[in-house]
Amino acid sequence: MVGWSLLILGLPTANATERMRAWRTLKSSGATVLRDGVYLLPEFSVSKDAFETVERDVLSLNGTAYLLTFSAPEERFSALFDRSDDYTKLLEDIAGCRAALTQDNALQVARQVRKLRKAYGQLTTIDFFPGAPKAQADSALQDLETAISRALSADEPTAYEQPIIVLDRSAFQGRKWATRKRPWVDRLACAWLIRRFIDTDAKIIWLDSPKDCPGDALGFDFDGAQFSHTGQRVSFETLIASFALEVSGLSRLAAVVHYLDVGGSQPVEAPGIERVLTGLRESILDDDQLTQVAGGIFDGLLAAFASEDVANG
Repeated sequence: MVGWSLLILGLPTANATERMRAWRTLKSSGATVLRDGVYLLPEFSVSKDAFETVERDVLSLNGTAYLLTFSAPEERFSALFDRSDDYTKLLEDIAGCRAALTQDNALQVARQVRKLRKAYGQLTTIDFFPGAPKAQADSALQDLETAISRALSADEPTAYEQPIIVLDRSAFQGRKWATRKRPWVDRLACAWLIRRFIDTDAKIIWLDSPKDCPGDALGFDFDGAQFSHTGQRVSFETLIASFALEVSGLSRLAAVVHYLDVGGSQPVEAPGIERVLTGLRESILDDDQLTQVAGGIFDGLLAAFASEDVANG
């Protein structure tokens, strides 16, 4: 059995503004309309407080409002909350963005996808009885987000299965490090990690092509580089493992970088971080300057993650 909230309203006809306000509140709550002036929500809905708000507002206008609760089997009313049409429209918008995506417009598409992700979040809030359409939309969004990351990072390296040997950081000081120019998430994070925890005097070389890598440089995040994708690890994670870096908060940061580079399970912080890095990459054309500014973002994230780890014991 499921608990249900029933709101029966009689609004004064003269106050059109308040009627519209009540209608908008009820619509955003995900309530279904049983008949004119009669609205229904499951008791477990996070939006059920909307009923109390509308009831209070209507009574203050000398209207009539009755808020009732009762129990009934889920299947008695769940079909009234079917969001399949909304998910279908969302999937069509996602497919449209995917079809239009190119390397040249990846940043613009990323902005559209952030709006779609927000719409998805709003829809799931009122999807009280979720099914396959919710999972399909989430999967389609993740695939599109991964495609955008790949469009922003051409020539993404291929992952190889090979053992990672732990290295001595003292043998990697004052070195040249090389990667592809116009870095995106993985390379930005790698450059920050190298200078922060591995080689504080590192000189980063930005390559037009991996074949231009100097013989005395340590390559990262391209096919044939010493440090690149290994198994399920992105280059950032490969560097962490190669130098056995054990820093509080670093594993959580690695999870964000992994998701933004190749997809997978989405950390809650990922969309916001992606938005900030996308804006930086769009506005800063010098790779050294971009890396420096992005490094400040990674510093802040690491500090926040470390603080939360300590607070959580």
